[in-house]
Amino acid sequence: MNEMEMLLTPERLKELGVWQFGVISTDQIPFSEEARTMCENNVCQSYGKSWACPPAVGTVAECREACLAYQKILVFSGCYQLEDSFDYEGMVAGAGEFKHVCERLYSEIKEITEHFLLLSNGKCSRCSVCTFPENPCRYPELLYPALEGYGVMVSQLAARAKINYINGANTVTYVGGILWNP
Repeated sequence: MNEMEMLLTPERLKELGVWQFGVISTDQIPFSEEARTMCENNVCQSYGKSWACPPAVGTVAECREACLAYQKILVFSGCYQLEDSFDYEGMVAGAGEFKHVCERLYSEIKEITEHFLLLSNGKCSRCSVCTFPENPCRYPELLYPALEGYGVMVSQLAARAKINYINGANTVTYVGGILWNP
């Protein structure tokens, strides 16, 4: 068992805050211009405002090519309780906690290999004001682009990895991915 496989145990991933996970080959990632259209319609208010989002991440074709340079993707999620289905503050808090899960995973994997790509949920929130597009990213090594921004249909990705995209009433689920070569 190599070091990456040792990290990918259910026990270790749970310790790092992962709710569910599955590993699939990168050729199973469902890329779609439709996902990018959601970004272009500025659903999350980050289009053209962040190095982690379009258009800064490149075209869907370029993102697909970057992903297919790897063989495997660990699709992982975080599930967070809400007071009710309108609990916006709870959703924001869950998104923040999921970013911390991504940070913990990044730190662990960085100890093992330099060759991986971590994709996260939504926009980057590391800086209060992003330098895009006038200046380079302040922390490019810690930039986790958005799955949706890469043109990934996240609900289909979760289904292919056999993890839940929806986890019941009064919850919010966020999904990320770590791409690597075994």
